[in-house]
Amino acid sequence: MHPPQVSAIDELDELLVRYPQIEYVDAFISDLNNIVRGKRFPVKDAQKIYVSGVQFPESVFLLDTQGESDDPCGRGFSDGDPDGSLFPISGMTQYVPWGRGNKAQVLTQMYADSGEPCNVDPRVVISNVLEQFSSLGYRSRIAFELEFYLLDQEPDVNGQPQFPKLPNSEKRVRSTQVYSLEDLDNQSEFLNAVDHACDIQQIPATVATSEYSPSQYEINLQHVSDPILAADHCVLLKKVISGIADSLDMKATFMAKPFSDLSGSGTHIHLSMQNEEGENIFQNESPSGSEIFQSAIGGLLETMPDFFALFAPSRNSFRRFVPDLYVPVNKTWGYNNRSVTVRVPSGPNEARRLEHRVAGADANPYLLLAAVLAGVHHGISNSVDPGPSSDFVNVSNQVDHSLPLEWSKAIEVFQHSELARRYFTSDYVDLYCAVKREELNSFERRITGWEYQLYLWWRLTPLLA
Repeated sequence: MHPPQVSAIDELDELLVRYPQIEYVDAFISDLNNIVRGKRFPVKDAQKIYVSGVQFPESVFLLDTQGESDDPCGRGFSDGDPDGSLFPISGMTQYVPWGRGNKAQVLTQMYADSGEPCNVDPRVVISNVLEQFSSLGYRSRIAFELEFYLLDQEPDVNGQPQFPKLPNSEKRVRSTQVYSLEDLDNQSEFLNAVDHACDIQQIPATVATSEYSPSQYEINLQHVSDPILAADHCVLLKKVISGIADSLDMKATFMAKPFSDLSGSGTHIHLSMQNEEGENIFQNESPSGSEIFQSAIGGLLETMPDFFALFAPSRNSFRRFVPDLYVPVNKTWGYNNRSVTVRVPSGPNEARRLEHRVAGADANPYLLLAAVLAGVHHGISNSVDPGPSSDFVNVSNQVDHSLPLEWSKAIEVFQHSELARRYFTSDYVDLYCAVKREELNSFERRITGWEYQLYLWWRLTPLLA
């Protein structure tokens, strides 16, 4: 059941001809929390990756953000922590142009000891959803948009994140002008390096914009017809952005809300669908699109509570859902309206698509896209009515309190959702919730500096005055 390795070995051989300076090859995955994990091979041993695979614990996909295993549902310690095998994905052997320039990398997928795809690998989870989605008989076209902040590598004197210094200056970014070309010019070295790396690694990155806050940027990916490849591109783009930032003495963060008083960072998904003739089935003569289009939107809105724990995978994620900041806080849709949950972008009818705007930048691309495709499948299969559209009016100040806009509630809803279990399997839902619930418990057990200031040190102020 292992994938064929011949073409992948050819990819490595061809890469070594083009870049004879390569000394190491990294075989890696992106785990549940978007943390890149893997093994590094000297180039003389790198063919082992392609021939026999890389032995790796299956539980690596179930670690928390600190890299710890809490034995979720008996996966980790209780079952002896068995290995699976990581095998390269075709087309994913690439040169790493940042750092010392002596490395290559290959994105891999996990296979269990039985030879079957490992059911805790998020890349396998989305493939299971796609099996159900394929019953519609249509082909999707997917593109991710990714927002992030660039920061100084060191915190300020209070331990808080700070913006990087401007090039050739001791001054730091203090303000922004949204869509400012000057802000892009200020980070032209970084953006040019990202563009160069994406070109080398065949990542279809396209438009870059400055966003609503200082040192916040967005990079878009082009539409592709393979959903898993679209998620692969998002994983690879995150790795490029982080690597280039580090090489320039900065830090890129995909925290959903790194600053309480500034805008959050999201992961937006653009989706359209085509029939066998390549025609866009979402289009008709009106901006609201075809009946199938409206059903797809209806499905996304109806399933929004079920999948919220995937859209917002951390305590920090929920800080992003603040009214009047272009972040969805209700189940709404509309044409050319950034305040809604599912936006219908303007443009020619033949390019009709939807934009899903819920998830934070910290969402796992595979799990996020799996939830979006599940919502679309549910909507089209059941002809779900999305309700009236909200066009040319701000609805981001209308908080829907029926949504699980709190972490523990979102985990509970996901765990008890029959819909989630149908698309993601009961085993995976239970595992995901076990990992996230323990992360939540760990978060709640810690006493923060703000708690000391609020409940302890204020009492000493009169004595010290």
